This record gives sequence, structure tokens and C-alpha cells, in this order.
Amino acid sequence: MELNSLPLFPLGTALFPQGILPLRIFEVRYLDMVNKCIKTGAPFGIVALSEGSEVRSPEQHEVFVDVGTLVTITEHATPQSGLKVITCSGQQRFRIMRRERLRHGLWIADVQHIEADMAVSLPDELKLCATALRNIMAKLSDEHETALNPYLQLASEWDDCGWVANRWCEMLPLPLKMKQQLLELDNPMIRLELVNDILVKYELV
Repeated sequence: MELNSLPLFPLGTALFPQGILPLRIFEVRYLDMVNKCIKTGAPFGIVALSEGSEVRSPEQHEVFVDVGTLVTITEHATPQSGLKVITCSGQQRFRIMRRERLRHGLWIADVQHIEADMAVSLPDELKLCATALRNIMAKLSDEHETALNPYLQLASEWDDCGWVANRWCEMLPLPLKMKQQLLELDNPMIRLELVNDILVKYELV
């Protein structure tokens, strides 16, 4: 399935499917984009920056990856003029086929959807990944008011390789290039096995 003229938001992070991402929007190009998405219910795309910064400057050269994640806005507020606070929900991955920067700086792209991960149950040797993840999320939710609470209320996802791997990929302080490589993997069990290797290395499982 293809989607034409999808507005893009290049960020210094990689968002994974079913992830939750809070954003503060203040640049005019993104305020316009977000307001249109809220009005129409349309999605936009999150893509990781490989060069440049999130806030535009006159001399900036933005370069971003070809694979990103479609998002929809689930919550929004306007605490003051010129500032929008939104919460995004990651949907499915996409691959950019063509990109274009509009005059006011917003990037749009024609994209092709990437099939969602197959549902793969956790094998016994990887179940500690889910247990450790649940414990860390519960601790963080107790100590701070975080966006992790919705994850803890889920049930079936905690036995799914792709879902558990994706949440670890978002939480671990990995280099952005590594997170992007994990996002682009088509096999959710391999993604979780690689995450498990990292967790074992740092004695988190």
C-alpha cells in the first residue's frame, strides 16, 4: 500500500510500532502540520535524522533515513500560543519512495507501507526479556509520572517478540544508528535476540 504526500517529522530518535511518543511543537512548519492532522485525523511520519538537528536553522542541511514509522495523534493541548503538546501513537513502518521539501521547510514524501511484524510468541529462552521489561516499567511508573502506564495495562502483547523488542529498543540508550537498524529488521525474533544480547552484556537479565 502506498501513501502520497505524507508530511514528515525528522527527529533525533527512532519510534517503533505501537510506541508512545510525546512531543512539544513550536516550529511554524510543524504547528501547521499538526493542526491539519488533528483537524482531519490524518497521520504523519516520524523519521530519524542522520544529519542536522530537530530545530531548523537557516544554514541547516537535514538528512534523514528512508524507513520511518507512521503515527497518529492521540492527545493534544495548547498550553500557550505558539506551543502545541501532543502524544503520538506509532502505527506501521514505511519506506520513503520519493521526498520533497516544501517552501516553508516541511518535508513530504510518497511512502510504501512495510508489513507489520508477524506475531511470534516468546520462546522460553527469551521470556526473561519480558519479565525484566515489565519490572523496569513498573518501577519507573511508580517513581515518576510517565507514559509507560498504558503499556503495563496490556496483556497479550507481553508474549509477543516484536512488541517486547520494540519497547526495549525505545528504552535502551542505544546509538541512533543501531536503533534504526533494529527498526528495519523484518524478523521480530531476531530483533529480540539482538536486544537480549545487549541486556545480557549489561546484566539486565
